[in-house]
Amino acid sequence: MIPFFVYIAIFVGAFYTVRFIAQKTAVQDYTSLKTVTFGDESAVQSNRAASIVSIVTIFVLWGAFTGSSLMPSFMHAPGPFIGDTTFTYTAQAPDGTKDDATVHVRVHPADEKPDAIEAALGDGFAKDDALNMIAWRSKLIPVDKNDEITKKDGAKIVAIDGQPIAPGDSVSVGDGKVTLSDKGTPNFVPNKGWQMEPIWLPSPEAVVKRTIEIANQGYQGSTLWEHLGYSLMRVIVGFFFGALVGIPLGYAMGLSDWARGWFDPIVEFMRPVPPLALIPLVIIWAGIGESGKIILLFLAALWIMAIASRSGVSGVKISKVHAAYSLGANKRQIMRYVIVPNSLPEIFTGARVAMGVCWGTVVAAELVAAEKGAGKMIVTASKFQNTDIVIMGIILIGIIGFSIDMLMRWAEKFLVPWKGKG
Repeated sequence: MIPFFVYIAIFVGAFYTVRFIAQKTAVQDYTSLKTVTFGDESAVQSNRAASIVSIVTIFVLWGAFTGSSLMPSFMHAPGPFIGDTTFTYTAQAPDGTKDDATVHVRVHPADEKPDAIEAALGDGFAKDDALNMIAWRSKLIPVDKNDEITKKDGAKIVAIDGQPIAPGDSVSVGDGKVTLSDKGTPNFVPNKGWQMEPIWLPSPEAVVKRTIEIANQGYQGSTLWEHLGYSLMRVIVGFFFGALVGIPLGYAMGLSDWARGWFDPIVEFMRPVPPLALIPLVIIWAGIGESGKIILLFLAALWIMAIASRSGVSGVKISKVHAAYSLGANKRQIMRYVIVPNSLPEIFTGARVAMGVCWGTVVAAELVAAEKGAGKMIVTASKFQNTDIVIMGIILIGIIGFSIDMLMRWAEKFLVPWKGKG
């Protein structure tokens, strides 16, 4: 939750800062002269400064909460405790006598193997202990292992650093927390700080390093470009066939009451069904080969394209149809010069949504016995807790998906220049 609150604070601070600067350097244009802007879609444009600050903020937070070497140390969130620390426990013998002993703990990163810490045993029946442990972890400490009077003899721990404790209780010590287990054994947890453990969220440079490594050496017998290429091929083929069937289906539903009545229940029934739910059926029907993955992506795009096409036809202004008829146009000309051009904006919007859904489904599609693919790479890496590969795959899928969306926006702007112009 801490990164979330930091993100909200940066969002609010950046908003007021950018707005203040914009007011001081305002340029008079058509939009700035409008008296009514709230609710006017044409007056809302993407703020480039907000986009830049948003992206930078994500990377700054990522680096700050992973202790990235790409950022100055003063910007790092408090990290886990690493170093040597001690705490004292008080043992009570069956006859009521008490004795104190010190536990020496050396906390180290997971990728380091420091020398073993040493500690003198000390006097009394309770002896000092020493151990090494990994940061972000907890460890049970059998402190009575070297004591003269052990738990088997009836001894028990009654205090930690002078604070009374009973089984199930916890006590804060200098650099962590000690919890007494139900059997009376101390469990030490060093302070974890605010940073994320690398196994859960690696630093940006670790992800970049792994990306370069896999780009040069490959992963699971295939190069990075083969993994991405196979995923891209599956998505494009599945989307192509989904659009090839979905667009005519949507036109039929928008132009014919019989087709609307016939196909509408099927489309509306299948639209909310997630593609993941269809995996078992696809395996039964098409097996575990390449065709099964294509079919799953085809079904992911089909219903979206059908609904987008139907909506595009339904959104054509009837005044334009009447005007064309009054000029002597026939049905074929109405279709070519009125319905198709005016429905293309909705179809392009649906295509962008369908492509996004296909990219989101490719990971599930490649669960079906795929040997190559970005989704397959992510799933395999997750089994071995290679979080850096998982994040790398997610980022690459996002970049490719965003690039395709931008390409489709450019194509829409080039092919449908009349969008939003009446």
